[in-house]
Parts: sequence; C-alpha cells; structure tokens
Amino acid sequence: MQEIYSIPLSSLIKEFSLEAFYLPDNAENIIISNNQVDRPGLALTGFLDEFEESRVQVVGMAEYRYLKKCEEEARERKIEAFFEKKPVVVILTTGQEPYPAMREAAERHGVPFLSTKEKTSPFIAGLIAYLNVQLAPRITRHGVLVEVYGEGLLLLGDSGVGKSETAIELVKRGHRLIADDAVEIKRVSAKTLVGTAPPIIRHYVELRGIGIIDVRRIFGMGAVKDSQGIDLVINLEQWVQGKMYDRLGLDGETMDILGNEVPSITIPVKPGRNLAIILEIAAMNNRQKKMGYNTAEEFNKKLLGQMGLEQ
Repeated sequence: MQEIYSIPLSSLIKEFSLEAFYLPDNAENIIISNNQVDRPGLALTGFLDEFEESRVQVVGMAEYRYLKKCEEEARERKIEAFFEKKPVVVILTTGQEPYPAMREAAERHGVPFLSTKEKTSPFIAGLIAYLNVQLAPRITRHGVLVEVYGEGLLLLGDSGVGKSETAIELVKRGHRLIADDAVEIKRVSAKTLVGTAPPIIRHYVELRGIGIIDVRRIFGMGAVKDSQGIDLVINLEQWVQGKMYDRLGLDGETMDILGNEVPSITIPVKPGRNLAIILEIAAMNNRQKKMGYNTAEEFNKKLLGQMGLEQ
C-alpha cells in the first residue's frame, strides 16, 4: 500500500501568507493529506454527491458573486449545506469580506476558514504546485544527485565506486551538488521526479580518508542547490574485462522510479577515465536528445546509407 504523506495547515498559512477568519484548533494540529484543490461552485448550488471533504476548497470571485445574487435565506441555506460537509479547509480569495453566514457555519461545524488577497487562478496554480511537491509519493535511494549544465544526474553504484569523488570534481568544474549518499526522490507529476537531500546531510559530502566536508562553505553558495529534477540516471560500475558495453548509444535504456521512466546509461569505471568530463558529455548529450537531435541515430542512418551505397 502506498504511504500517505501529509502537512500541517500551518505550513500552508506560512507559505501563502494566509489570514485566518476562524481556526477550530492550532494550525499545527490540522492535517492536509490530499493534493487536490476544488472550487466549490457545484457544491454551493446544492450538488454535493461527489463532494470530497479532504480537498482544499477555494472560494473565488465567481462563487462569491453567485452567493451574492441569491436571496439571503437561500444563501444561508447553501452555505450551511456546504460547511456541513466539513471540508478540511476553506480559503476565500481576492481579499473579499466573508458573508456572516460563512463565519457562523465555519464555527458551528469546526471548519478552518482562511483568506488571501491573491486572485483565484494564480493562487490555485501556486497552491497545487506546492501541494504536489509536499504530498508527492517518495523514495530514498543510495546515490548522488548533481546538476550539470542544467541536467539533473542521479549517480548510482556500489559503495566505493567513486560517486562522491566525481561529484566533488564536477563541483570544482562549476556544477552543483544537490545530495550525496542519500537522495530523496519525489514524484511531483506523471513526468517529473524531483530529488533533494535529507536536511541533516544537505550540502555535505563524505570523502573516504578525509571525512565529511561542507561543500557550501568550501566552494560557495553557487556550488549547491536544494532540489533538482532528475533527467538522467547514470549507473557507475567497475570495468569488467570482456563485458559488452554500449558503444553507439542506440539502446535507449530507462529506469523505473516511482512509475516514471527515466533515461538511464551505464558507465564502466577504471583507473585513467575522467568521470567528470564523461558525465559532462552525458549531460549535454541528454539535453541534445530532449531538443530533438540524437547523435547515435543520425550516425546509424549515415552508416546504413553508406552500406547501401556499397552494395
């Protein structure tokens, strides 16, 4: 069963500078675990069959004006039926003054009732993005995450293969470290994985023989980053004599992480190979593929064409 993640309402209030009309309890004790956001237009008209109380409810200008056009008795009845469903939180946008019936219903049913001065659409966009990240399914993988030319490279491999040393070399060459040893990976959408480091080891790297170093203090703020999308998985393994490795790059391997397929390559490691330069090339090549140009495929077409001419 997939683990359910949650955040306290206080984090939402802090992130979006929300003001409270009414809180039935300390905001730290009110838990949000659903990343879906609703505008309760249908609910306020009386259709409550598909209502999900675990979703954040955002009352925008359209809902507010609809209620304004209703007769006072009908308006109070609709508001009462809506709050009676006990949504996890109701947020009124555009700085509108709530109808008295809203405050009364919120207090009567113990529903957190908040306000923001932001307009509805940009507020909902930001809210959904925030909840998708905070409540995303996640796993922790042993590895290193670095940003190279804007590409997020997840380095995997056995202990001692050289992941941390390679990360430090990349940092010296102007790239950025996100996580060493443990990478927390969140699935924020059907296409996007975001990696970060656990807070206790953020910006630190372990180098055998030296110990723990603080990358931010040694190399500066520009050498670290708190989070990064994962664009390419690189499996580092000790060179095995006689093993066939991909020579052209036509295989197109992927790795499944939380249901997302991420491009993956395997790089053999042996003395004399400059892994930092190899990973820079891998990052640029991956970026080039995303922009529509695949060198391996172009080379293969030329090769097949040459063979055809020879025949």
